Order: sequence, then C-alpha cells, then structure tokens
Amino acid sequence: MTTSHSPATTARRPATAWPLESAVFSAAMVAQRLPWADATARALGLDALTREGVTRRLLQHLRSSRSGRPVRLHTPFGSFLVPLATRDAEGLLARAEEVGALGPASGLTAGGDRYGLSPHAAADGDVSVSAAELEALVAEDLDRVVAARRGDGTLEWRDWYRGMLRLARRVVVGAAAAEDMLLSEVIAVATTSADRRAYEARAAALRRRLAPHLADPDPASLAGRLVAGGGDPQSAVPAVTHALAVVSEAAAGTALQALALLAVGAAASAEEAVDTALRRFPPVAAAVYPVRAPFVWEDVAVEAGTEILAALAWLRRLESGEGGGGGDAPGGLCGAPAGCAATHFAARVAEAVVRGTTAVARPVVISPRVTADRLPDTLDPRTLVVALGDLTALPGDGRVTVGMPTAVPVSAHGYAPAAYGALARASADRLERHAESLAACAEHSGWNADEAGERFRMVLLGHAERCATAADGVRRAAKRLGD
Repeated sequence: MTTSHSPATTARRPATAWPLESAVFSAAMVAQRLPWADATARALGLDALTREGVTRRLLQHLRSSRSGRPVRLHTPFGSFLVPLATRDAEGLLARAEEVGALGPASGLTAGGDRYGLSPHAAADGDVSVSAAELEALVAEDLDRVVAARRGDGTLEWRDWYRGMLRLARRVVVGAAAAEDMLLSEVIAVATTSADRRAYEARAAALRRRLAPHLADPDPASLAGRLVAGGGDPQSAVPAVTHALAVVSEAAAGTALQALALLAVGAAASAEEAVDTALRRFPPVAAAVYPVRAPFVWEDVAVEAGTEILAALAWLRRLESGEGGGGGDAPGGLCGAPAGCAATHFAARVAEAVVRGTTAVARPVVISPRVTADRLPDTLDPRTLVVALGDLTALPGDGRVTVGMPTAVPVSAHGYAPAAYGALARASADRLERHAESLAACAEHSGWNADEAGERFRMVLLGHAERCATAADGVRRAAKRLGD
C-alpha cells in the first residue's frame, strides 16, 4: 500500500544564497546610496556595470542556479526570503495572506531604507466611476496647476505636488476638503513612518480631521459613494484614508511620469502611459512582509519570523528583458498581496489627469534626458522637469499667443547642458509662435482705416521680425548645447 505525503511532510526550507552572492546583493544595495558609484559605467553605456545592471545580473544568476525557487539572502539591512519570479511572489504572498500569516508590510528603497506604507483597507461599497465624471472632478484643479506653470512652460514640482494633493482631496473626500492641506500632511506623516506604533498614535488625529468631511460627504466624491445608502461614516475612515494616500501618490507622481512617457513617444495613450509608469517606476518598488506564523507554499516551508522581500519592480524589469510580461503580481501603489480596489481607482484618476493635461498642452521633457528606446530604471518625479507647450494658441488666427510672463531659464543644480538645450528649444518654439501670431494680427483688415492703424501695423511687424530673429538665435544655441 502506497502512502501519499502531505505538503507539510515534503516541504523543505528554502535554499540559502552563498555568502558571496549575499555580499554582491548587499553591495548593490549599498551602491544605491552613492549616486556617483556607477557614473562612469553610465557615461560609457555599460549597463551591466551600473547598480541596476549588477542587481539584474545577480537575480538572473540566482534564478538559474536555484531553479527559479525563492532563496534566502543575508544583507546588512536584514535577512530576506526573496522570490525570483513575479508569479512566485504572487503565489507566496497570496498563500500567506490566505492563512493569516502576514504582518503589516513596509516599503524598502533600493538602498535598503524602510518606510511606512498606507495600511490597506478594503472599500466596502461601489468605487466605480465613469471617465467623464472623473474628468469633470479633476478639471478645476488641473486648470489651476497648468495655469501656474512658469513663463517657459515648465512645471514647478512644489506647485504641481500641492495642486495634485488638492485634486486628490477633492476626488476622494469632497469639494469641502480641497482646501484642507493639513489633511494631506497628517496622512503623509502617519503613513511614511515605518513604526506601526507611530501610525496608531497619529490615527486619532487623522480620524478627527476626516470626521467633519464624512459627516455629510460630497456625493460626487469617493467618500460619498462609500457611505451612500446609510453606511456608518466612521467605518469608512480606513478605506477613505488609504484611497486618499494612493490617489495622492498616483496624481502627483505617476501622472507626471506618464506625461513624460507620452512626451518621448514611449506610450500612445493616457491609459498606456499610466500603466507603463506603474510597471516601470512603481512607488512601491519593493516591499517587506513579516511572517507571523509558519506556513507552507508548494514545497517551501516558511517559518515564523521570516521576512519576505517582494522586489516586484526588479523582477518585472528582469522578466520584461527576457520577453515576459512581468505578470500581474501585487505592487505599484499598495503593498496588499491580494490586490486593492483603491489602486485601480487611483490609476484611473492619474489617467484623467494625463488626459486633461494633454487636452490643453503638449508635454516636453526637459530633464533628465529620456528617450523611448532607452527608458531609465528609475524616474523620480521630484527631479523630473516637464514643460507644457500651449495648444490653444494657433498660428495665423490673429491672436497673440504668449499670455504668460517672459520666459526666464530656470537654474537648477546638476542640470546637464542637454537639459538647458531642451529648455532653449521650448523657448524658441514659443518665440516663433509669438512672431507668427503678431504677423497674423498685423494682417487684420482693421488696421486699414487710417494712418494710425498703418503705423500700429508696422510696429507689430517689427516686433514679429525681432521675435523670429530671436527664435532663430535661441534655436542655434539649443543645438550647440544639445551636441
């Protein structure tokens, strides 16, 4: 008689990486804290010797030497069980979640620093909303942000960030919360701390801040839909808090990255741009999940006290390079193993922001230098400089197109000459459009009535000529800076 073995009797402890492998992995993480460590390799185009290249090669080596199974790595930042494929990460975390073995997740930067994540909370209600409704909700705040761009068309990160937080508060909590900047500040302070006790200490302040907004919620907001039908407003606080955190991140960071992808031709639509941004530059690139109770996944026995490192951004880039699609493993905006309705809603908000922006302006990436065939491994929205070219002023319609202050190049420490070249090209385009509109205005028949009209026409044509000459000079300077 043959006796079948249960998974518990056949399960084995995960393999442990060799000390040298752990040392290389640790060195790659430490190097992330030294931006100049791979400057030479980047300048020469030696991708394999960059920090990301070394990490990618090590993951490839571990996958081939361990048959793709999760491996235990020891680093100065902790000992981790690391899945080596997105499917394995998804299955491992789903099994742990199913048996209730996971503690609250924390984010992990590429340099090994831990940070807090907004605690996942399931939305108890219908969070679906049409694209038209979303675009109407974001229109006012988006117009305000676009109008606040500098004279050269560039977006100041601080203005964009504050504007997107305002937009997120309107969409999630309601119109009355749009001006409540303190609400966003309290959530940011509470969720970015890796200490869960610190979060709990701030949770009471967060509930007090949300209480007046949820007492009579705006029916157009997400909070209004969550408490519709007589639901308890206080029971919606965790879901509203989590939704506001992820929507704020998507609107401020992911949407700006998506605009950059559209600008360089790496995406053809708002939906594709947001999806690509979340996959290539996810806010939660890697997360650590503490295991509170032992469990078995397939043939791997995971002990209590283990920390699972799901480095999903690294794995997706690795599998994308191997021709794979990267899977649908959790990650992106939230660390929830089983997925999160709030993140889908947040992605749709980001898409509405991108559609609304490109409907009135043409995005141009000023810095860093990004091309569709050579996208970077990271694209920090805080250092991303995007200009918005005006679409509403059409050449030849007799209107003066430049309605903002005179463009003044923005000096920023560390800009490369090519970045200033892109900025100069954008300024030259604006000067040229201004010259065309002045010339079109001079052609209007209203100047034919008398001698004064003809004199004004000559003045307009003189200004048009000077603008065209200036545009030509700026464009030559831009070409030299870009060479």
